[in-house]
Amino acid sequence: MSSSERAPQSDAAPAAAQPKAPFKGPAELVLVSTVARRFYLDGRSKVEIADEFGISRFKVARALETARDHGIVRISIRVPARIDPDLSDRLRAAFGLQRAIVVDGSEDPAQTHRQLGSVAADLLAEVVEDGDVLGLAWGRTVNAVGAELTRLARCTTVQLGGVVSHRTYGEDASEGSVESVQRAAQLSGGPAYPVYAPLILPDATTARALRGDPGIAGALERFDRLTKAVVSIGGWDEQSSTVYACLDARARAHLSGAGVRAEISAQLFDSAGTRVHSELDERVLAITDAQLARVPDVIAVAGGPGKSEAIGVVLRSGLISTLVTDAATATELLG
Repeated sequence: MSSSERAPQSDAAPAAAQPKAPFKGPAELVLVSTVARRFYLDGRSKVEIADEFGISRFKVARALETARDHGIVRISIRVPARIDPDLSDRLRAAFGLQRAIVVDGSEDPAQTHRQLGSVAADLLAEVVEDGDVLGLAWGRTVNAVGAELTRLARCTTVQLGGVVSHRTYGEDASEGSVESVQRAAQLSGGPAYPVYAPLILPDATTARALRGDPGIAGALERFDRLTKAVVSIGGWDEQSSTVYACLDARARAHLSGAGVRAEISAQLFDSAGTRVHSELDERVLAITDAQLARVPDVIAVAGGPGKSEAIGVVLRSGLISTLVTDAATATELLG
């Protein structure tokens, strides 16, 4: 469980770590977890929690301390990102979007990703409604969205593609797509449909076999029921693509020659925003561009240095209705 409350942290050197006593048993574990949920997620006061469980306020405080000590609750500082309303509206109008949200961004790309994730998480809390089917794709910014979520209406959460290893894609990824889906489901109280399989398989036969697996099929068959989807946008290079680093040099060269300049969930596009098809299509476990085109609200969360070309490509594809990006990228797109 991750706390929705944010507390300042001291710069003082931490005291020597004390060994943490294990829980007495499952009953204590359940009590501590439930008390933490009531306080951090439901916003209940210590007095209300004490009355509900018939315990003292001192025991409530001790349970919250225990939850923090054992990692049941993680407290971090969340600095709200500043939104530029004027730039947001200009970007929306220029590309005919339903929404555009532009944050100031930072000189540190990792900080920009966190800001984009924070704002997109707040957007989901605002627009997701009870009964929605929400799809989450893989990508550093989408994973940042999952990490920043603090509340969500009751919905079904679906993973939009298989897993890409962090070692392949970059060591700074905050968490994976499976964790993001599970976290969203935990917050919303709705069902989760993760995909416990790689995004790219070695051959089409393996991919077909995995598509028939009951657990994976449960996620794939919900792609056509999505009401909202959150995606990242990748360029065509080793740093920003989920696909590029997974392919050998020959496959990369072939796709580069075919004009690939951007991707969403292993769906590749040329500079005009036109889908580029190849044998790779049969080897990926991911939502297709045709399925994305039928989703009423596709929210792209993308930004940072070097992303403007790829974002422009995807804007030209017509697949996204909402863009969350940073000011520097928005300015390049409008320029």
